[in-house]
Amino acid sequence: MSDPQSPSPSTSVSDLQADIERTRAELADTVDQLAARLDVKTRVRDRLITPEGRPTTTAYVVGTAVVLALTAMVVRGVRRKEHR
Repeated sequence: MSDPQSPSPSTSVSDLQADIERTRAELADTVDQLAARLDVKTRVRDRLITPEGRPTTTAYVVGTAVVLALTAMVVRGVRRKEHR
């Protein structure tokens, strides 16, 4: 049984070269897609900043949540100090 990826005896050198170039292009696209998925800094920036450089709604929500969490921690710390 022959491998569907293996060239047949009638395959020309130019066909093989074209197949190699096509495979290289597909591999390059795959590597680019993987690199984009692994680029956490850019992915976060894309979610928090618009192309115009303005904060997104998500950025405002995250910022507000952080401020509220920090405020709650400070208030809790002050209350603990008062009870001592």
